[in-house]
Amino acid sequence: MTEAYATIVFLFVLFTLLGSSIWIGLALMGVAWVGMELFTTRPAGDAMTTIIWTGASSWTLTALPLFIWMGEILYRTRLSQDMFRGLAPWMRWLPGGLLHTNIAGCTIFAAVSGSSAATLTTVGKMSIPELRKRGYPEYMIVGTLAGAATLGLMIPPSLTLIVYGVSINESIIKLFMAGIIPGLVLAGLFMSYIMAWHFLRPSERPTPEPSISFRTILAESRFLIPVLCLVFAVIGSMYFGWATATEAAAVGVLGALTLAALQRSLNFGTFFESLMGATRTSAMIALILMGAAFLSLSMGFTGLPRALAAYIDGLNLSPITLIAALTVFYVILGMFLDGISSVVLTMAIVEPMIRQAGIDPIWFGIFIVVVVEMAQVTPPIGFNLFVLQGMTRHEIGYISKVALPMVALMLVMIVLLVAFPQLATWLPENIR
Repeated sequence: MTEAYATIVFLFVLFTLLGSSIWIGLALMGVAWVGMELFTTRPAGDAMTTIIWTGASSWTLTALPLFIWMGEILYRTRLSQDMFRGLAPWMRWLPGGLLHTNIAGCTIFAAVSGSSAATLTTVGKMSIPELRKRGYPEYMIVGTLAGAATLGLMIPPSLTLIVYGVSINESIIKLFMAGIIPGLVLAGLFMSYIMAWHFLRPSERPTPEPSISFRTILAESRFLIPVLCLVFAVIGSMYFGWATATEAAAVGVLGALTLAALQRSLNFGTFFESLMGATRTSAMIALILMGAAFLSLSMGFTGLPRALAAYIDGLNLSPITLIAALTVFYVILGMFLDGISSVVLTMAIVEPMIRQAGIDPIWFGIFIVVVVEMAQVTPPIGFNLFVLQGMTRHEIGYISKVALPMVALMLVMIVLLVAFPQLATWLPENIR
């Protein structure tokens, strides 16, 4: 009865605070404070101070603002123009033509930016006008870009995976490595959708691109070299054991600053804007993590996570049934909260459940990222939808509709992860 009463109180206070437009981080702290006052004798102020300082001083968490800053720097360079110019000659011969630059561009930029919004904005500001000029259907341009931009959440360095790893005390590097193969498989599914459109809707194909020589293709490919070198410096340094996630983030920032300087797009104005943009985003995420840490402590005192895990265990659900239930739960939650908030809000309860069911927490991290990706393009609070609305001036309803096939492909990705868990576990188990 105590656990049931605590659950009702936590949910009531949480929805009341969130409904009153209070910042999510402060809302989580408010719920935790009420729980500490009602269900424990420990001073809430002392507990909050201790747990917030312990969580905020984590060395692993240092990677978060550095990766955010790296993405902010690259967002303000000519990277998107160079990527499109280098990718277009290779994509033009594929069924579906230059629409594949949306997928390939997002995949490459996702490897140097952990933000879905930054990936969407950087690739979209170049690809949308170019694809429109060449006569590609608007629904394909917008839909494929909405889905492909979510790859920024999975392909390392992923901000969501950093937050997840810190929340459950798992290796960030192992989570990063786990995201590479599923990220590439999901990109392949998106490209398969474009190929299917090419063959099923021949009347909508634009005028074929003029043929060019292989020498020209190679010459244009030189524009991809800087970003590919940066990808190797960041991901390769972690894979080969040369750097931790935090050290790789520092290398990435130095590489991004060097790239911006070489492109002559680095001045005091862009440097200051990138620094302030990274500071704002990092502070927002840090506040959410602080609130989540305090809430986890408060729930721990009530025994709610343990009781819920024991209840789920008593139902004798198979791991697949539990994953199916959690998929529905996170899809619904993602309609109203952003991805990082969804992760930190639920980990205190979900982590004991998955460990009790014998589910690999590394695999579960990739699963939860795919579900969070879906939340980015599902109304009413799909963040990518708002970014695309600002870029294309379309209604949210239209963007949501054209992004539905990409949501369906993410569901297919979840099925593939369940059927072939090695997609997420093989690489982290075999890195040095």
